[in-house]
This record gives sequence, C-alpha cells and structure tokens, in this order.
Amino acid sequence: MVSIRQEIEARENDGLSEYAVRSRDSSGRQRSEVPDPIRTCFMVDRDRVIHSKSFRRLKHKTQVFVAPPGDHYRTRLTHTLEVNQIARTIGAGLNLNLDLIEAIALAHDVGHTPFAHSGEQILNEITSGHFKHSENSVRVLTRVEQHKGDSGLNLSLEVLDGVLHHSGYGQGGSYASTLEGQVIRIADKIAYVQHDIDDAIRAGLLTLDQIPARFLDVLGITHSQRIATLVIDTIDNTRRAMAAGLPVVVEPGPVAERALWGLREFMFENIYRGAVCQEERNRAMFIISSLYDYYMKNPSKMSPLYLQIAKQEGLERAVLDYISGMSDAYCINLFKDIYIPQSMVPDTRRICWE
Repeated sequence: MVSIRQEIEARENDGLSEYAVRSRDSSGRQRSEVPDPIRTCFMVDRDRVIHSKSFRRLKHKTQVFVAPPGDHYRTRLTHTLEVNQIARTIGAGLNLNLDLIEAIALAHDVGHTPFAHSGEQILNEITSGHFKHSENSVRVLTRVEQHKGDSGLNLSLEVLDGVLHHSGYGQGGSYASTLEGQVIRIADKIAYVQHDIDDAIRAGLLTLDQIPARFLDVLGITHSQRIATLVIDTIDNTRRAMAAGLPVVVEPGPVAERALWGLREFMFENIYRGAVCQEERNRAMFIISSLYDYYMKNPSKMSPLYLQIAKQEGLERAVLDYISGMSDAYCINLFKDIYIPQSMVPDTRRICWE
C-alpha cells in the first residue's frame, strides 16, 4: 500500500523543476531511520528544528540592537521567519523544493551567539579565528541538540549543507550544493539589509534621506518595494539562466545585486560599525569574554551536557558551546550573578514597615 509520504514524493517527482531536490533523492542522514509514513525527510527536518530548544532561544537573541526599548525591533527569531518567507517565495518562483528551503531557513541561525555578530566576533578572537556562526549552527544541529537520546537532530545532509553555506556575501565563498540552499544565502541578505534599515530608522539612527539615492532608485523607496524588487529580480535572473542552459546560481541580476551590495556596505559603515552599535558591541564583548574566562576556570558550573562535551572534546569546545547557546538575557543575568556584588545583609525594610 502506498503511504501518504510516497504520494507526496510522487507529486514532487512529477511537479518540481529539474533543478529541484526530490525528497526521495536525498543523500540521507548520518544515522539511518525508518521513513515517516506521512512526512518526507525534509518535512521531518523542518519539524525537528521547530521543536528544538536552540530554535526557541532565537526569540531572545539580538539581531542588531541589544535589548532595544520596544516590541517592534527584530530579533534573531523574527529575522529567521522573514528569511523563510522570502526564501519560500523565491523557491516557489523557481519551482524548487519548499520543504527543503523551509528546513534550511529555520535552521540557518540556530548557532548564532548572544549579542549577534558581537558575540561571534569575540568568540572568533578567543579561538584565533575558528568560530563562525554558520559552522556553529551545523554543530548545534549535529552535536549539541539531542534527539531520542542521541547527539544531534540527525538532519538530512542537504539541510546541513545549506546551513553551512548560507553565510558570506561577495567574499568568494563556496555555495550550497543545492539551489534550495543557495536560495537561503540570498534570502538572508535580502532580509537583514532591508529589515535592519527599518529598525535603524525606527531607532532614530537613520533617515531615508541619508540612504544614497542611487540604491533606492534601483530597489525602491519603501521596505516592501525593495524586498519585492530583489525577490522578483532573483527569480527572473535565475530563470533566464535555467532557460539558456547556463550554470545556475540563485542571485539577482548585476544591477540589482550591486544596489543590494551597496546598501549592505552603507549599513556596515553607518550602523553596524556606527557609534551606538559599537558601544553596545564593546559591552557585549566584555560580558562574553568574562564568562568565557569564568567557565574555563570553573567548568563544574556548566550543565551536565557541556561537562560531557568537555570530557569528550576538550574544555574550550564545551565552553564555546555553552556560551554560544545562551540568549542575551540569560548571558546578562549570569554575568550579574557571577561578577556583580550582592549584599549579604537581609532586606529588613518590609519587616520594618509591617
């Protein structure tokens, strides 16, 4: 009897682009499993990510601004959801496997540190250039997270490949082996550049008039216009390559891509490396480096999982795993508990009033 999963796989086989990855053609998992009767392998992967602790912690991890005073600023979780939305739209336009796209999108930043790239920067310095959030996301998915008593979520290799190669832009880095993974790479850039502009304007750190007109003339004035332009241009440019039988890379055409790159560089110069973010960054880096020093000297204060990692892979690896998994608030609270003096004198004010 044909299962529901097999029916879905048959629809994929008949309906998806020749460039798409079929679930039945997946390279598999590190540990073999009995196939799910309803869900394809990529649907299972998506669900495992959503139910993981590292995914839930993204709601309390910084996107750009540390602990902003308002409810409307992006977090690492809302960024992830925006990447997923943009990526699924591009994937639909290219007739790719949307379940694989969604699994990669939801998983791509689970290895991000507290305080965003400030945390990544200081951990990279501590380890002499051996810490990158894309690689750490793969580690979280394959070692730190737990599934049925084993290390890692045992995700499909295509998902892990897409997560590993989602980062970097214009740096000559390698691309994901699937077009679905390449979709995440460009969707990530489209999402964060545009929503970081929106947040910077909300914070009063930027006005629309300050953004170079040559970029807005190409992409659009509003947030939604810029996203729509980049999404449509990416679909059209990639479809032209497919139709012409050329090597296919999921990316916008040259004009739109130069404008996106220009906006990104503008944001780095004026916001990401600006005075306000730099002040936050210095404080965040001080907190993380202080916690690193503390746990290197006091490993017993970590939870049992990380003590096990220390025993198997070394103390530094365990401390990096422990700190990188923390949310911003948890990181700050630990720092307060460890380093901020607290009075040992009982508070008698309530007793006196009573």
